[in-house]
Amino acid sequence: MTQQKRARIFEHPLAFGSFRNWLRLLWDNKDIDRKFIPRALIVALSTLSTSPLKIYESLRYSRKVKNTAIHPSPIFIIGHWRTGTTHLHNLLCQDRNHGYVSTFQAFAPGLCLVGERFIKRPFNKLAQKMHPTREIDNIPLSLDNPEEEDLAVACMLPYSYLHMYTFPRRARHYYETYITFFENLPEPTIARWKKAYLTMLRKATLEAGGKQLVIKNCADSARIKMLLELFPEAKFIHIYRNPYDVFRSTKHLYRVVLERSQLQEIGLDVLEDWVLLFYAQLMQKFLADKVLIPEGNLVEVKYEELDKEPLAQLRKIYETLSLPGFDEAEPAFRAYLDSIAGYQKLSHKTVDTAAIEKINERWGFVFDALGYERLEAGSTKQ
Repeated sequence: MTQQKRARIFEHPLAFGSFRNWLRLLWDNKDIDRKFIPRALIVALSTLSTSPLKIYESLRYSRKVKNTAIHPSPIFIIGHWRTGTTHLHNLLCQDRNHGYVSTFQAFAPGLCLVGERFIKRPFNKLAQKMHPTREIDNIPLSLDNPEEEDLAVACMLPYSYLHMYTFPRRARHYYETYITFFENLPEPTIARWKKAYLTMLRKATLEAGGKQLVIKNCADSARIKMLLELFPEAKFIHIYRNPYDVFRSTKHLYRVVLERSQLQEIGLDVLEDWVLLFYAQLMQKFLADKVLIPEGNLVEVKYEELDKEPLAQLRKIYETLSLPGFDEAEPAFRAYLDSIAGYQKLSHKTVDTAAIEKINERWGFVFDALGYERLEAGSTKQ
């Protein structure tokens, strides 16, 4: 076993989550392949050994967290995975007026307030040594980077689509239950989810000194109605990208995350089916629900234009959403853009003829809605 593969045994995204949640997930799924038993045991040991810190944090900070007021207009970055959400998230978080859920907070929601010195610092050094960049997209890795808050919820509760990566034989169950048809869950389940979700946002707000949060979560594209119930004044940024590029890149995403998470072996040929089905479901839900967002609280950004003229697109976002402080933040935006000027995007194989036909057939409504040109099967123009 190579050093990289040995390391992946220790890199499960729920490693600093709730021990009780991990046991619940194992009990609910049961079907674990023998080769992944060491990974399951390591996560169990890690979650159990950090339980005293989580109990201490709860005793020390629970009242303070509960009394922390979240800014009434959080900014939600939505859009399917691999459409530029991470890049836009990193950009907007250069504005000092904004707070965010950090990678450390997302990976260790139960101990992120007390674990700064003893957990975060040494693990940040270790993570950067093992993986200077994220394998998903080659972006520099740091536990201080902005991250999706859904990971924190997955660490606390079984109610998350992210568990599809740990138990991929039930991927469709997790995705459809906790994204596509999330609003159909029983009220007690939704209430528990909301409590965990808001607890994480309050912790991030506390750490950010009460600043307006910028939240990036692709699954939120299907939760607009619920988010507006929680935050009627919320702002939304929808970023979208050429569907063929999304198809290629999302298949890569699934492979990378599975390698670090799975407790079940599956054939990789199923990944294409996941992408085709899940993208269609997410976009159908978003396109149906975006009309619920009040006028002036939604801006849509084309990834290709953000990549070509980032400052112009950022100004458009600030002006459309009536966000203050663009001029003050512009030097920070420029500095960040300069710092990633040499960034090399990961290259992916072209889409084959069979895949083009499937994409055109199943995602046709997306091409119509977003204005992208369909390719002809066998086209070399990719």
